Amino acid sequence: MADVLGAEFGGLRLRYAIVEVEPGRSPRGVKERLRYLSDRLHGQHALNLRREPIASAYRVFFRQIGLDPDEIRIPVEAAVLERLRAGGFKSQGLVEDAVTIAIVETGVAVQTLDADHTKGRLRLRLAAEGERLGGDPHGLPLPGDALVFADDERALGPIFGELAPDVEVTKSTRRVAVSALQVQGVPDISVEEAIWICISVLRASASAQQQPKLA
Repeated sequence: MADVLGAEFGGLRLRYAIVEVEPGRSPRGVKERLRYLSDRLHGQHALNLRREPIASAYRVFFRQIGLDPDEIRIPVEAAVLERLRAGGFKSQGLVEDAVTIAIVETGVAVQTLDADHTKGRLRLRLAAEGERLGGDPHGLPLPGDALVFADDERALGPIFGELAPDVEVTKSTRRVAVSALQVQGVPDISVEEAIWICISVLRASASAQQQPKLA
C-alpha cells in the first residue's frame, strides 16, 4: 500500500509523535503567543499566502486528491482566514491552540488524535471498498480508494475530514498523537518543526513531561 501511495502521490508521508498531556485551558504564555501571531498577520499576508512554497505545495496536493483549495481551504489558509474573520486568534483550549500555532508558524498540516484509542502505528492508506469510519458498522461510509488516516485495525478518518469520534481529543484524553501530513514540496525540517512546536506548546501544561519519539 505504501508503494501504491508513493507512486501516485510523490512525497506523501505521515509523521507523528505521542505526548502525555492533560487538555484544558491554555496558560497565559500560550495566549500571549496567539496574540503575537495575530499581530503579525493581516489581510495582505492572507492574500500572499498561497504564493508561499509550503502553502502552494498543499494547494497542489488538494487538487491531486480532488479538492478545490479555493472552496475547501488548506489548513494554514483556513487558520489565517479565521483570524481575519474573528479579529485575532482566539484561544480554544491548549490542544487546539497548539495545533493553530504549529500550523500558522510553519504552514504544515498538523492534526491531533487521542493516542489511547489507536492500535499500533498510524499510517496513510486507501480506504477499502465498503469500509466505514472508525471500523464501526454503523459509521459513515468511506468512498472507495479515499485517502485515510489509519492504525493497525481500522480507518480513523479521511485526511482533511471528520475523524472517528473516539479518536478525537477530549477533556478525558491523556495521550495525544501529534501528526503532520507531508506532501511533495514540503521539507522534512518543516514537518519536524511543526510537530515539535505543537509539542512544546502542549508542554505548557505542567503534566506534559514525557520525552516523545518522532515516528
